[in-house]
Amino acid sequence: MSNVLGHLEPKRVFEYFEAMNQIPRGSYNEAAVSNWLKECGEKLGLETIQDKVGNIIIKKPASEGYEDCPAVILQGHMDMVCVKGKGSNHDFTKDPIEMKIVDDMIYANNTTLGADDGIAIAMSLAILEDDNLKHPALEAVFTINEESGMDGAYALDTTLLTGKYLLNIDSEEEGFFTIGCAGGRTPLLTLDKEYKDACSCKKALKVVVTDLLGGHSGQEIQLQRANATKVVVRMLNALSCEYDLADLTGGTMHNAIPNHAEAVIMVEDVEAAKAELNETFDAIRREFSVSEPNMKVLFEDACVEKVYSDCFKERFLTLLTVLPHGVNSYTVREDGSLDTSLPESSTNMAAVHNDGDQVKLTFSIRSARESIKEEIAKRVELLTKALGFKYEVIAGYPAWEVIPNSRIEQICSAAYEKVSGKKPEIIAIHAGLECGLLLDKMDGVEAISIGPDMYDVHSENEHLNIPSTERTYKLLIDILESMK
Repeated sequence: MSNVLGHLEPKRVFEYFEAMNQIPRGSYNEAAVSNWLKECGEKLGLETIQDKVGNIIIKKPASEGYEDCPAVILQGHMDMVCVKGKGSNHDFTKDPIEMKIVDDMIYANNTTLGADDGIAIAMSLAILEDDNLKHPALEAVFTINEESGMDGAYALDTTLLTGKYLLNIDSEEEGFFTIGCAGGRTPLLTLDKEYKDACSCKKALKVVVTDLLGGHSGQEIQLQRANATKVVVRMLNALSCEYDLADLTGGTMHNAIPNHAEAVIMVEDVEAAKAELNETFDAIRREFSVSEPNMKVLFEDACVEKVYSDCFKERFLTLLTVLPHGVNSYTVREDGSLDTSLPESSTNMAAVHNDGDQVKLTFSIRSARESIKEEIAKRVELLTKALGFKYEVIAGYPAWEVIPNSRIEQICSAAYEKVSGKKPEIIAIHAGLECGLLLDKMDGVEAISIGPDMYDVHSENEHLNIPSTERTYKLLIDILESMK
């Protein structure tokens, strides 16, 4: 095993995180990490449950003097978003995450880091291991596939839990305590491909839009970052010459803003097409000059034997053109002003990929209001079906409704003020958390979400702040001790 983080403090937190990052754990590929977590719990001599889908529950009795306190659930998810940058040969199905330290940050080598949400599990395991801590009874819950549908939270048998306070460790900003989040829905749009023979009078050209910032479609959707697929489509729509379309793909995950997309077209005059495409790209780049300082377009030679039929091309590009992307509505404050830091609803035209003889588009809808989520979903469904695509919902989760001034909020706020001398910011977020789904299944449970500073999650630039991780771990320990 590598030993990049072994000198950092808190030592056991970073050792557990590094050990976990040796195990591939993308969504739907969590069997190995689930088994490793089961072994960790059993080696500690604690009651450990592995359910049929791979969720892990590890229980630790209360320390002396805390036997009468309500049990506390420590919760995080074991899967990670798998995104790599241009030029990376990383294989998320078998390769460990290569890590490096730059100043006071931990980065991966041109891939996602997995701090979302591996750091939650590392902190929980360190707490479970330490018999010198003072705490109520603990129930550590590690779920599978949070990132691609919250399957683990859906499948979790919450009758196995007795905890009354849920500490979710899946937030990304120290000192900000989350007490509510948006709900989500993920439609999958599918269309059978139709082809025609490529014309010998035309030459193939690959158009690549790359080096966009991307990012989390819940946390960064309001930052006006460009969607690489949308940029490619705009460039193609602006072409004045006749062209055939042979391929178009972009994005990777439903909850990541596409930072790379490419299309293969056939045109009679390649140089004239490049000039037009460049002109359109330059106009788009000026629009995003602040939010996308590094975006670029590349042109490459390609080899094509067949292209999409005219009918398929029209339906495909029409859908990609008119599907909404970005903030749909903002939250309105009680004084009537808009809170532009917190979207009320949004959409992410997420991933377009080939699946044999079909093209598939994964779309993401988020909303703090169920009625708005339903309305957006209906519009997307009607548009999709009108263009001949199949529409199906492959994932969804409820919103976590804000309940201000709960007991767990009071406990955590007092602990934070004690250790930092400052009051925390109490917020709701636009990203999805498992809390809403879990609370729906457990009566009388209060929840809060905390976490250390991490940046650019769901992108190859994801990084974790080391001092913030140490402070957050100490805060967790203080919260548990203050439960008495």
